[in-house]
Amino acid sequence: MQSSFGSDGLVQDGSARSGRPLRSLSGLIDFDCAARWGSFTLAAQELHKTPAAISLQVKQLEEAVGFALFVRHPRHIALTEKGQELAVTVAQMLRELRAKVDSLRGGHDENVLRISTTHSFALKWLAQRIGQFTARYPELDLRLESSDRLVDVDREDYDLAIRHCVTRGHPAVLFEEHMVVAYSPGLLRPGETELTLADLTRFPLLYEDNTEYWAKLLRANDALEGPYDFSRSFSHYGVMTQAAVAGQGIALVAYSIAYDDFEKGALRLMRARSVPYPRGYCLIVAPHKAERPKVQRFRAWLEGEMDVMRRSMAAALG
Repeated sequence: MQSSFGSDGLVQDGSARSGRPLRSLSGLIDFDCAARWGSFTLAAQELHKTPAAISLQVKQLEEAVGFALFVRHPRHIALTEKGQELAVTVAQMLRELRAKVDSLRGGHDENVLRISTTHSFALKWLAQRIGQFTARYPELDLRLESSDRLVDVDREDYDLAIRHCVTRGHPAVLFEEHMVVAYSPGLLRPGETELTLADLTRFPLLYEDNTEYWAKLLRANDALEGPYDFSRSFSHYGVMTQAAVAGQGIALVAYSIAYDDFEKGALRLMRARSVPYPRGYCLIVAPHKAERPKVQRFRAWLEGEMDVMRRSMAAALG
């Protein structure tokens, strides 16, 4: 029985709903590309195909899985809810497949270093200085994945992972974090040289996830009273720090994520009594990879950079 789609893009007959077996990966590749671009035309440019060919592959995939992946508008396409879920899975599957192929091509290639870390750390810390490492070891080909997904370095194709972790009792702590109050110098009024805790009521107070540590900091500084504006929350410290740099408010942020902005003068540190913070960064390496020269080189370089930042933080916090 031939499948058909109604005006809403949904499969109309029962045989398609039950699903046909996937007979080709090309449909998944085309779907992944179209989902990333939100366009058959742009996906076609990347894959060196025609938009009609991409559209046909996606339609055949929809018939095989038994549900619509895109809503087709006159000038663009949009993922359906199920399409969004499948797109995440397919993207992850293709990343792992490509990584495995690369690994098999090179075996345990000592010139390829595969690193996993979080979005914020990659954006605001590692990307800012990784060029120093590659300049020192130009023979190494770095493959960096930024994802908040916890990876298994024993089973997945990574040489090491840098993760935000609870530092107490962890055997491989790189940096014990501190939460600090940061603001853009652009918030200063003419004639002002710094902002203090008394100025917090003048601006939105930025935070990640919840206001727990703002409450702790305000309590520690006897500053709980006040009409504070907690209307702006963020899912990642990196994004929040960029908002602070742009002058959108005063941020309570992990020191490491704002470190380079402090160094460049894009952010200033507000003087305040700090509060305990149990998290930081840890290095995770599979035991059977720990002695590889490329891993040892990166570990030594990373620990050296962390030590520089640790000394800077100690000086800044007094």
